[in-house]
Amino acid sequence: MSDEISRVLTMLEDGKLDKEKAAELIDVLQGKGKQVNLSKPNSNSYLNKMLKIRVISEEGDNVNVNLPIKLIKAVLNVGTSIAERIPQSEKYVKDIDIELLIDAIDNELDGQIVDVSAANGDKVLVTIE
Repeated sequence: MSDEISRVLTMLEDGKLDKEKAAELIDVLQGKGKQVNLSKPNSNSYLNKMLKIRVISEEGDNVNVNLPIKLIKAVLNVGTSIAERIPQSEKYVKDIDIELLIDAIDNELDGQIVDVSAANGDKVLVTIE
């Protein structure tokens, strides 16, 4: 767990996170978070869960994406090394901490993991359920 906290602190130092978000992530990693469940249910049942991304636009342009955790884990394990070799996608994957994402899946991160509300009323929600 201290590795994950170190990563959060590094992201804070690099300006990738603000103090509030860093504190929230550290609380979650220490088991103090309210929206994330780090308990380990049956691994097989966890791999059957879905990553759900919801974008709700004030203009009515809504997006719903459901990705199986099983697929995400497989793509993370092989897809990023492929993406880094494709010039058009290299810029999109270079700043992604793949190990942190894989750790989140291995630790069976569950619940709401992203909740963004823009000033114009747009919302982005990411959950694993």
